Amino acid sequence: YNTIKTWYQGGNAKIHLGPTLHMIAAAEAGILTLVITNPIWVVKTRLCLQFESGVSQVQSDPHRYKGMVDAFVKTYRYEGVRGLYKGFVPGVFGVSHGALQFMAYEELKAQYNRYRKMPTDARLNSFEYLTFAALSKLFAAVTTYPYQVLRARMQDQHSHYINLRHCVKETFRYEGITGFYKGMTPYLLHVMPNICLVFLIYETVSGGRMRNGIKGYYNGLKPYCLRMVPATALTFVTYEKVLELLENMARNP
Repeated sequence: YNTIKTWYQGGNAKIHLGPTLHMIAAAEAGILTLVITNPIWVVKTRLCLQFESGVSQVQSDPHRYKGMVDAFVKTYRYEGVRGLYKGFVPGVFGVSHGALQFMAYEELKAQYNRYRKMPTDARLNSFEYLTFAALSKLFAAVTTYPYQVLRARMQDQHSHYINLRHCVKETFRYEGITGFYKGMTPYLLHVMPNICLVFLIYETVSGGRMRNGIKGYYNGLKPYCLRMVPATALTFVTYEKVLELLENMARNP
């Protein structure tokens, strides 16, 4: 987002883009992220919504998954690339969440600086950044949360919905408007602290002037990779082995 925003500003951080360009920059960043991460969300959703059953059913039913890798493989095998991008359309609508959030955040900062009679790019303190991050997240969540409900229901392998329109119609028919906001309270409790810290770190990193230029952001990358790559690989291997062990225990109590 910051790269796109800087490009629109022509490299001059003092230029205030306004709500429209802030939304466009955030939307472009959001769509790129969605293209990369949608398959992960499909697999995550299906694993979370998987029903309990015997191991024999896991082996015979293409909609039963033993783990993350198995879910990826079976989804691609039986549904193709299209299966990995189920829920993509409501996800595109969800890009508006990030766009509205960043737009609100940038405008809150700009208006606050105008109120203080300061330049629009003037630095704020940590409490002010956290406050504006929380307010912008709340605004975006209330406005766009229904798409997350629709997206999760479309991605559920057990769902009976024909398409997005059918999902909207059935949800409203049987649950009313509140059906589109199910789970919003725990969602906000989960994401609020996270998003506040993300914006605080974003402001700290984007506002700081690194002595070594762009290379300064990658200091210590080699030892980090040497430490994290084996650790990450070990984590996934352990996850699959523990899952296999639990399945064997369930099969042979």
